[in-house]
Amino acid sequence: MAKNRKKRSEKGVLQLLRFRTTILILLILVLGFGAIVLRIGYLQLIQGAELQEKAVEQQLVDTTINSKRGSIYDAKGKILAQSASVWRVVLSPIYFESNEQREYVAQNLSKILGLDYKDLYKKTKQESYYVVIKRKIESNEREKILSFVEQLTKKYKKLGGLISLIDDYKRYYPYEDLAASVIGFTGSDDQGLEGVEYQYDKYLTGTPGRIITARNANQTDMPFQYEQNVEAKDGNSITLTIDETIQSIAEKYMKRGLAENQVVNRGVCIIMDVNTGGILAMVTADGYDLNKPYDLSDADLDAIKKLDTEEKRAEAESAALSAMWRNKAIADTYYPGSVFKMCTASMALNEGKVNDNSTFYCGGSVTIYDHNIHCHYTAGHGSQNFFQAIANSCNPAFIQIGNLVGAEKFFKYYEAFGFSEPTGIDLPGESDDLFFKDNKMSETDLAISSFGQGFSITPIQMLTACASIANGGKVVQPYVVQTITDVDGNVVKNTETTYKRQVISKETADKMCSYLERNTIQGGRNNGYVAGYRVGGKTGTSEKIGTSRSGHKDYIASFCGFAPADDAQVACLIFFDTPTGASYYGSQVSAPVFVDIMSEVLPYLEIQAEYSDNEKKYVDTVAGSYVGLTVKKAQSAAKDDGFTTTVKGSGSKVISQIPSAASKIPTGGNVVLYTDKESRKNKVTVPDMVGYGVDTVNNLASDYGLNVSFTGVTSSGNSVSTSQSIAPGSEVKEGTVISVKFGGGTVVHD
Repeated sequence: MAKNRKKRSEKGVLQLLRFRTTILILLILVLGFGAIVLRIGYLQLIQGAELQEKAVEQQLVDTTINSKRGSIYDAKGKILAQSASVWRVVLSPIYFESNEQREYVAQNLSKILGLDYKDLYKKTKQESYYVVIKRKIESNEREKILSFVEQLTKKYKKLGGLISLIDDYKRYYPYEDLAASVIGFTGSDDQGLEGVEYQYDKYLTGTPGRIITARNANQTDMPFQYEQNVEAKDGNSITLTIDETIQSIAEKYMKRGLAENQVVNRGVCIIMDVNTGGILAMVTADGYDLNKPYDLSDADLDAIKKLDTEEKRAEAESAALSAMWRNKAIADTYYPGSVFKMCTASMALNEGKVNDNSTFYCGGSVTIYDHNIHCHYTAGHGSQNFFQAIANSCNPAFIQIGNLVGAEKFFKYYEAFGFSEPTGIDLPGESDDLFFKDNKMSETDLAISSFGQGFSITPIQMLTACASIANGGKVVQPYVVQTITDVDGNVVKNTETTYKRQVISKETADKMCSYLERNTIQGGRNNGYVAGYRVGGKTGTSEKIGTSRSGHKDYIASFCGFAPADDAQVACLIFFDTPTGASYYGSQVSAPVFVDIMSEVLPYLEIQAEYSDNEKKYVDTVAGSYVGLTVKKAQSAAKDDGFTTTVKGSGSKVISQIPSAASKIPTGGNVVLYTDKESRKNKVTVPDMVGYGVDTVNNLASDYGLNVSFTGVTSSGNSVSTSQSIAPGSEVKEGTVISVKFGGGTVVHD
């Protein structure tokens, strides 16, 4: 009995142990399965998207294909900026099987691409299908790479897909420094950084394409049927209002003006279509090469090297680059000086405060409270009428004119002309004006403002105001981009002319144009007169406040004008910042540059010239070709062209001529016809032609058997020759054309 109870007891214990073990196992299974379920749920619900993305990344290779940036054209369709094909060198180092292969590839690629061997060798050890070795290689390097790939495949057959060349693009600027401050440039990532490139980046930048390639479990690219290509979409192209020919003319003479007048802080020229607001040329001289936008001048580099710390050198380099890229035409503010008098005069005329018979007295200075304001003509102009006040550029007279307008009206016109806000030109970095505090003017403020001092505006604001006077009183919106087109030639955007407001009446504008035309005629070249054309304009000389060089005052010399005066088509502003040469007056520094530029621009725009009888004597005419004709026929042809002739030699036919065919000489000039080789050996000595009037120079050249091409001629009565193209004492052939430049005349110091 006891034995049976013992067996039952042992059996019960075993059953209890089995039950507990079963429960424990079940509990472990439940907990384990639950943990798995929870983990799976967590992975699916919480981390599902992330893990799926990682899986796709492991299974797919996504390569970006750069889009081609749109081109930039001038108004006549000339390419100013374009993207040309270059290539990106990509390595798939995961294909390497040995260090021997890595060394071989690194050695050859480093030589071909001019890269550091050690750095390149490190890249060959990366476990990757896509390592960029070098960007934007040119075609010559591409050919060397292709040749090396062929050599590599022969040596190591399994490395056929190791090196790839992916299409890319590099920005080129065919005209280098032309219109640099307008066009701007791009960075290494092809993003616009300055000018139009920056302002219109979203239009110029296309949409990148993609190559998506699938990989198998061994991380090897699968066949092409698993590859998907998304084509890149090229950017839009832009056509500017800038005309390359006009821009080139302006830049040529601005560079000359910088050198001749020893200008310290660069210069500006803007040429605008007064009826549309389109900018035909915008120069910040001296520019920079858009293909090398980070190359500073030797002078800047020398100054930077002299600094004693790396931090100072870095700051100086950054400042120098910013100054070089700065578009002074829209970013710099300045006191406009006497150029602004055209606006003050317009205000008074439009308000009916003045007329042709109004008189103003100048005793050489005027005192406003405790401020004694001088006229440039310290002896005083005495009594003068309204036009004489303009032509004399008399500050005391304009103080009286400004006082007639009054401070309240003056500021309203100031706003209406567009000076109180940026013009809104489609370029980055435009500055605002700097007017008196809270736009309130004291009597002294009004006095100095009347002749263009005391407030600062930008050159583009001044030119826009001048254009409004020239076009009948309408303030136009200036712009540089005419059209934007897509790759198929469809117009995406077109700029229409925008008139902001009528600032003065047409009658007032016409009257002011006639005054400003008389001003240039009276002042000649030094007031902007261009032979054969009706031009209106005004000079300006303004003192720079807060700047000086060793105690010397700094000035800005400017000229603002338009043509034709009776039906204006274009306006032009010339601005030189701190000339340090023989003169700093706008009449001496800027007006002659305006004349040189407009003398070429107006004929290019096919604006008809109308020369006076006196001017016709000095206007250049193109010589014909008389070689091969008999002497009699050559003389007859030259006479029909308006020239006299001198025959040299005893031959019966003309074998050569001086000046040559297509040369420009004044009507009535002499063409020397040579009839044998011996006669061609004769030469004459060039006389000194500097310091004489036009008629004297013409007679002097005739006496020596030479021809003269006159530049800067105003009239034979008041111009003086300042330079000649061939030095005195030089030996030249008879009939040679010598270019003689004229200046002088009536000088208005303002």
